[in-house]
Amino acid sequence: MDIEWIRERVRAGHVVVSFTHTEKLRRRRIALETLQEAMQAGEIIESYPHDPRGPSCLILGYAEAGRPIHVVCGTADPETLLIITAYEPDPVEWEPDRRTRKREPSP
Repeated sequence: MDIEWIRERVRAGHVVVSFTHTEKLRRRRIALETLQEAMQAGEIIESYPHDPRGPSCLILGYAEAGRPIHVVCGTADPETLLIITAYEPDPVEWEPDRRTRKREPSP
């Protein structure tokens, strides 16, 4: 997956949200338009080429006046982007750059 392919799918409206996560997105107050905005300007910060569900990636994008959004996406079929989940990065888990996961302290 690459960011240009993702942006093309978003522009063309070839995006579906995983049924199992639509309620989570609603509770997190993340609308499809917010996801689209974040993906259009976002960047891939992690790739998961061997994900058992199929190749996927984590995008960091910003929407709604700088709101940071992480979007995990894959493919539903060769022409359709699948939104697996999305959330605001938690400062407990992510460094201030929102691109780097915090490491667990060594014992």
